[in-house]
Amino acid sequence: MLTKGAPESVLKLCTGFEGESGLVSLEDNSRAKIEAVYQNLFAQGFRVIAVVHRTIALEAQLAAYRASDEHDLVLTGFVTFLDPPLADAREVLDDLKARGVTVKILSGDNELVTRHVCEAVGLDVGRIVLGSELKGMTDTALLQVAEANTVFARVAPAQKNRIILALMARKHVVGYIGDGINDAPSLHTADVGISVSGATDVAKNAADIILLGPGLKVLLSGILEGRRAYGNVMKYLLMGTSSNFGNMFSMAGTSIFLPFLPMLPTQILVNNFLYDLAQITIPSDNVDEAFIQKPHHWDIGLIRRFMFWIGPISSICDFLTLYVLLEVFHAGEREFHTGWFVESLATQTLVIFVIRTFGNPLRSRASVALSVTVLGVVLIGAALPFTPLAAVLGFVLLPPLYLVFLAGATLTYLVLVEAVKRRLFGRAMG
Repeated sequence: MLTKGAPESVLKLCTGFEGESGLVSLEDNSRAKIEAVYQNLFAQGFRVIAVVHRTIALEAQLAAYRASDEHDLVLTGFVTFLDPPLADAREVLDDLKARGVTVKILSGDNELVTRHVCEAVGLDVGRIVLGSELKGMTDTALLQVAEANTVFARVAPAQKNRIILALMARKHVVGYIGDGINDAPSLHTADVGISVSGATDVAKNAADIILLGPGLKVLLSGILEGRRAYGNVMKYLLMGTSSNFGNMFSMAGTSIFLPFLPMLPTQILVNNFLYDLAQITIPSDNVDEAFIQKPHHWDIGLIRRFMFWIGPISSICDFLTLYVLLEVFHAGEREFHTGWFVESLATQTLVIFVIRTFGNPLRSRASVALSVTVLGVVLIGAALPFTPLAAVLGFVLLPPLYLVFLAGATLTYLVLVEAVKRRLFGRAMG
């Protein structure tokens, strides 16, 4: 009968070992020497499996064997495995740490093996928490232990799952990498389950992402790309919510004072089409390096505050335009529609150059595609009254002085948005 397993567990069932001259009784002295052998292998980073056997006479054989039949075993020897870390592992882990990603090791291996591997890749091991310690630990205590420690060894699959749940309960976004059948629950529980192409089918089915090549560098690239995407999504949301809120407020307010509609339905549709066209290239925009250096959580409060602050500023600019058109230029209905259309389009599209960065917009360069589409949309809006479409859309030529006023009003609006943005974003980044 052959048995294999962790040396410290299997050796307890042995009464002898195979020496040079044959079967030798396992005494305390020899047991200590054998333990020193596999402990030394552990310390060198080897994974060790003990192989033991028991000879059973033919007439004593059973139809089936149970764990209780594993007794009076003889140690045959050890099988050792070495799985060294990849050459770039230390570099990638350092880069992850620099970008706010904490790496924790949840291993079923011996603590000596785990420590050796962690030290080889530059992880600050500190205290190693063993699975035996987690057995009697409450979920409340585990919240503190999971966050405070980096390395967990000799942990069972269910314990790995508990650690992940504890980290998630502390508002951490957790990605878990595993390749075995026992990793499936943890892969499913984590926010992002990651496996590899050589993993078991069960692990790959439970994972959200499967790495097709060796190394962790692709994970770092994915994290940074995710932050860039999040940054551009935030630009779209901040631009859309503030502009739409301001336009709604302006339309409702001006309708009280005007004997006609502020804009015709066709003009509103054209305005919305051009506005949406200006946002198409936001996904291609550059994201500040400072933004992608650390993780960000979804902050609906920031969006709400930005909307309530920037929306009214946009409306103030709209009401100023209303006053200038009616009182300074004595605009009729068609002149008002044209002036309001151009002003609305210019302010709500050009503001993207201010809100696209948490820093100084003069130092953060937008992508070429975004710059071309935004400026192109503004020029198209200003040029429509000069085209044959003007008659169809109800536009007329605007006085040159109004265009001068519009340039000044738009610049003032952008400066005010920048001042409010720095206040709001400063709190968010702080």
